[in-house]
Amino acid sequence: MKVSEAILSRSSIRAFKKNPISTKVIEDLLFKASRAPNGGNLQPWRIYVLNGPKMDEFLEFQKTWDEPENHEYDIYPEKLKEPYRTSRFQLGEEMYEILGISREDKDARIKQVMKNFEFFGAPAAIFCFVDKQMGPPQWSDLGMFLQNLMLLAQEIGIDTCAQEAWAMKATSVGEFVGSPADEMLFCGMAIGYKDPDAPINQLKSKRRPIEEWAKIL
Repeated sequence: MKVSEAILSRSSIRAFKKNPISTKVIEDLLFKASRAPNGGNLQPWRIYVLNGPKMDEFLEFQKTWDEPENHEYDIYPEKLKEPYRTSRFQLGEEMYEILGISREDKDARIKQVMKNFEFFGAPAAIFCFVDKQMGPPQWSDLGMFLQNLMLLAQEIGIDTCAQEAWAMKATSVGEFVGSPADEMLFCGMAIGYKDPDAPINQLKSKRRPIEEWAKIL
């Protein structure tokens, strides 16, 4: 598969089959993804892998979570301006339309959002942490590492969904994986094989025309 093919075929999968993935395969993907460009070769990513029995243990551990937790960071800016607000709104409406969930059905919408915290049924996942000393340039490096990982997975027929929603459960996740106090949770990522029969996996987010965001000088 060409890089361009992997880019165009990748999408955020929100319903997975239960087919297991070898931990060795995940380790190989992580090793290759670490070739991502990163300033000063800091390699700021810190990765924790859930797979097999450990995934089951984590999902069971979640049942003890009762209290709201402080967010590690704001996933979206407050009072999101245009055109960003419209792009986000349209994606949400397209997703709920595919699922047949009306705007008035708040309970069903919340139930769908909560599937994030089950990794949408994926058999494996990672949590990506970064040292709290790091700043925006290193967060950019995390993005390039995670993009590498998702495209490498796509190349071998494995699907993914990057999930910043996990920043809302950073304390509990950190407790489970045993991350040190100087690390902060950036995101999770579901890893598995998509369920081709799940309607939600037909969702393909749109992109604004290049003329709106690029200026050729």
